[in-house]
Amino acid sequence: MRILTVSDEECPALWDQYRPGRLEGYDLVLSAGDLKADYLSFLVTMAHAPVLYVHGNHDEGYNRRPPEGCDCIDDHLVIYRGLRILGLGGCLQYRPDAPLQFTEKQMARRIARLRFSLWRAGGVDIVVTHAPPLGLGDGDDLPHRGFGCFHTLLDRYHPALWVHGHVHLRGWPLPERELVSGDTRIVNASERYALELPDRPFDPKDRYRLTYVTRHREETGF
Repeated sequence: MRILTVSDEECPALWDQYRPGRLEGYDLVLSAGDLKADYLSFLVTMAHAPVLYVHGNHDEGYNRRPPEGCDCIDDHLVIYRGLRILGLGGCLQYRPDAPLQFTEKQMARRIARLRFSLWRAGGVDIVVTHAPPLGLGDGDDLPHRGFGCFHTLLDRYHPALWVHGHVHLRGWPLPERELVSGDTRIVNASERYALELPDRPFDPKDRYRLTYVTRHREETGF
């Protein structure tokens, strides 16, 4: 499966300076947050592939006008083409009462509420978050520090891929695009990054179906 990951900065080559064909060949687009709703709507239209997203800490506007044609997987476990994908948006709280910022305890409770779904699905293959796990691609300052409770998911479920944003790939020392923790490939999706995962078995009739394990809903039509 060919996957396009995006976060934090709209890529001019995929939007304002888009040329036909640049989004061909992707099976899935994953957004790790802090992107304009119109940008995600453009990606889902031109890529002809599902766009799954979580909220960044600056995505309050999604509540008024969410990205059209895209699926929010915040606090949900979904299955697409045999891949189990979990979403947890937002960042560590650095400003009181910010709607998309969470304490460690709050994020740990969000993870705990997903345990039954994770058990039901037999685990998770891809985790999409806005903030990274603590110590794995995060920053030294409080606003860009990762969540320690994310290590619970890493240690218990060993997902093949972890996609995050929040930490921009600039400055010195330059943050790393990819890290490995145990069995998990951790990718910083800043602006855009393409990657591939081995295909998983799935029923051909489910090729365009996104199944929510966390609620009784199925969506088709990509």
